[in-house]
Amino acid sequence: IYPNPFNPATHIIYSLPEHTDVRIIVYNILGEQIEYLVNNFQSPGYHAILWDASRYPSGIYFIIMKAGTFRETQKVLLIK
Repeated sequence: IYPNPFNPATHIIYSLPEHTDVRIIVYNILGEQIEYLVNNFQSPGYHAILWDASRYPSGIYFIIMKAGTFRETQKVLLIK
């Protein structure tokens, strides 16, 4: 995820080794799901998405990626 901290958008770049279902979900600091960025079947290779958080307040957010059995959480900071 780059840049981090960000204002108001950040890029999420990831690579998949095989065809798989991918979910990228954003949660706020209270653990509430606020946005689905990706929710589909994707092919192997590099992928990039842009999260525009201009409608959300400054603060800490968690971006969780699930792809097959892989799962990763990253903390990001939105500064306005």
